[in-house]
Amino acid sequence: MSDEQAYDLETLLLQLREIIESARTMPMSASVLVNRDETLEIVEDALRALPEELRHARWLLKEREEYLAQARRDAEDIVEAARVQAERMVERTEVAREARRVAQQVVSHAEADSRRLRHEAEDYIDQKLAAFEVVLDRTMQTVQRGREQLQAVAPLPGPDLSEEPAASDDLGVFDQDDL
Repeated sequence: MSDEQAYDLETLLLQLREIIESARTMPMSASVLVNRDETLEIVEDALRALPEELRHARWLLKEREEYLAQARRDAEDIVEAARVQAERMVERTEVAREARRVAQQVVSHAEADSRRLRHEAEDYIDQKLAAFEVVLDRTMQTVQRGREQLQAVAPLPGPDLSEEPAASDDLGVFDQDDL
């Protein structure tokens, strides 16, 4: 703003103040009568006398407001995107947590099934071994009775060596050692 422009603007504003101060007052009022055309001309001259920097500053202020509004919208968009991403991450975390819980449940059921099957297999094998033991016990008893019978058989009287055996009456047991 040059000194001439500042002087002109200041001069115009001082003239406007002087017109208002020297104006006639209305009866029983604080209002004054001013010449409309004269005051409007001074206001127009003052507006023309405003420096270009002031107009540029107003334009910059307007641009600044628009820039700040856009920055706020961008910030809101970024916050919304972050919120959506956080929700997705939480959802993924919950999905992972649920997957771990389901996996643990599956493992627990599998372990329980494994224990149950192992016990059933052991019980089945025990039943088969018990049945086999009964069969073996019966077999052992039969063998034992057979051996006892063999030992209880009385020895056959041996041939009397003083007598000659009768050739046709010998119905005894064939003994191969006699040969």
